[in-house]
Amino acid sequence: MPNPVHQKDRAYRSRIGEADRAVISEKITAGWRAGHSVDHSFASCWDGGVMLASRRSWWRIAATIADQSTRPVTPRRAGTTGPRPAPVLKATGPNQIWSWDITDLRSPWRGVAFKAYSVIDIYSRMIVGWRVEERESDHLAVDMFAHAVTRHGRPTVVHADSGPAMRSTALKDLLSGLGIDQTHNRPRVSNDNPFSESEFRTMKYRPTYPRTFTEIDTARAWVTDYVSWYNQHHRHSGIALFTPADVHHGTWARHWQQRDHALQAYYTAHPERFRNRPTTPAPDAIVGINLATETEPNRLQAA
Repeated sequence: MPNPVHQKDRAYRSRIGEADRAVISEKITAGWRAGHSVDHSFASCWDGGVMLASRRSWWRIAATIADQSTRPVTPRRAGTTGPRPAPVLKATGPNQIWSWDITDLRSPWRGVAFKAYSVIDIYSRMIVGWRVEERESDHLAVDMFAHAVTRHGRPTVVHADSGPAMRSTALKDLLSGLGIDQTHNRPRVSNDNPFSESEFRTMKYRPTYPRTFTEIDTARAWVTDYVSWYNQHHRHSGIALFTPADVHHGTWARHWQQRDHALQAYYTAHPERFRNRPTTPAPDAIVGINLATETEPNRLQAA
């Protein structure tokens, strides 16, 4: 054909005529000026007994209208103006800041895992609350914290990641009612909750860790023994090789004196093995999350 007609300009029997297109465009534009959507204008015309084209055709015609300035703008969820600020937490003693998280305990069945909840005091590293359940649940977390507060007292802040159980309204209501603040990790930042992550790593790298649990009672029994060992017997490298219970209850100072006495006696007997007189490590006086580097000494002194 010497002068072919473009497909969009061909006169198909099903094509909407220019007159009807003009009426539809006018009704859509009038609806926009009144703050109505295309669907509203289409339905209003239909309710008036007039069917000019299908609903989908009205939307196609709306997209071809040159002047879209009067088209209503759908409100959208307000986005953040920038990155969420890093949580900055500082503890100078036990029972000030708790951190918590939930980890999977694998089972032999695909897609099935038990959930280990754990609350840790970041200053002493002591586990102050825990439970093993078949699922993550708001009310189970609330019950765990209620028992932990009853047993250990109220912390100032509870920190966690941004999971559904951590940000639940039920937990928020419990903690706020007790005068306890909450902080959360930044999105996609894994190191905003280092204490809970470290504790779970310790648990899963224990030589006795079974790797899989066939039933929940077995998982609960193993975690019960683990928590007792961790709190009472684990020589934690982050607290100068004292146990979390020693630091939490302040009994570390007595053990520090014994260590220092033994170290100084060893130095006296073998000074040639040292460049300088050794000092006995003590737990940090200040512990926190995302703290600026301290310029002053950050070690406790034994009384």
